This record gives sequence, structure tokens and C-alpha cells, in this order.
Amino acid sequence: MKRNKTILLSALLALAATAFGQSSGSMCGYDYVDLGLRVKWATCNVGTRYIGEYGDYFAWGEAQTKSSYTQDNSETYGASMGDIGGSSSHDPARSNWGGSWRLPTKYEMDELVHRCQWKWTSMNGRSGYLVTGPNGNSIFLPAAGCRQGTSVNYSGNYGIYLTAAPFEGDTQKAYCLGFYSGGYRLAWPYRYDGFSVRAVTD
Repeated sequence: MKRNKTILLSALLALAATAFGQSSGSMCGYDYVDLGLRVKWATCNVGTRYIGEYGDYFAWGEAQTKSSYTQDNSETYGASMGDIGGSSSHDPARSNWGGSWRLPTKYEMDELVHRCQWKWTSMNGRSGYLVTGPNGNSIFLPAAGCRQGTSVNYSGNYGIYLTAAPFEGDTQKAYCLGFYSGGYRLAWPYRYDGFSVRAVTD
């Protein structure tokens, strides 16, 4: 029975890869898709190997997960910092996946927003956006919500994905991609909540 479930899961994942874009290659065991943009985008969130799964949540500037996400235990709230992309101490993509994986820059996330086609849909019961690049390849960004305190809130309704960039002139916030079924754009939430990470590589 267990073997049959494993075979079924493999078949579903293969079908998902066909429906939501084939992998263009891999780095350190994690697949990426070439969308025809400046960088290549991972097929899944940091914290999972499966397309459509939520993965882990990270406070901005923190490389590891934790049991509770608050202003008091934030490592970077109020700190003056530059771009953290590629930092083993502050970038969860680099710290957890290694290689050349890193958080996207503000420009790279903005490019994803403005040069791709976005369609609200669902995959394996998870709502989110199918994002299709200029070359026709796609990735799926699940609406994973965010971690606040010890709870996961807004999953299925909102997605918030970290960039490597602090918000200019404000040491309490950072740039993120924010979306819901009615729209998507760059936003600048407070750094201390836990957000999703979709890694990129050059």
C-alpha cells in the first residue's frame, strides 16, 4: 500500500510538472525554470521539494526558521542593513540550499511582476498564481500566507515572498512580493513576520 502511494505521488508530481512548466535544470538538488528573465527561478519554495507546497517561513534577514515570529525576537528589526542576497548568515535561500541560490533582488522580483503573465489558479488544492514568463515557461507560487507569532495566517488567500532588499529609509521594513486573487505587487511589510522564499540563481 505504501509503495502504491509513493508511485501515485510520483505520477501526480510528474503531471504537475507538465501542467506548470518543465524544469530547465537543477542546482544542488533543487530544480529551476528559465522564464526568459534576468535570473532562473526555483520550481518550489525553500523548505520543500514539491511544487505547490508552502515550504518554510522566514523573517527578513534570518536564515533559519523558528517557533515564534515576533518583533521582540527579530534579528534585523530596526537594524540598518543593505542587500542580503547571497549572505550565508541572512539569506535563507543560500543558507538552506547552498550553491548559487539566493533571494531575488528588488529588481528581479519587480521583473517577475511586470514582465510575466499572472493567472490565479489552484494546484493540488492549493490556491496561488501561475506565473508565465516571456518564453512561455511557468512557475507556480502558492498563497502560503505568513507566520505571525506561532500561527500561520491567511494561507490560501495571500502570498508574501521575500526579496533581499531592505525598504529604503526604514529599518523596520523590507521589500516583498505580495499577492491575493485580486492583484499582485511589491510591498514592504515589517521584517519580523515569517514569509515565503522563492529562490533564484543566475
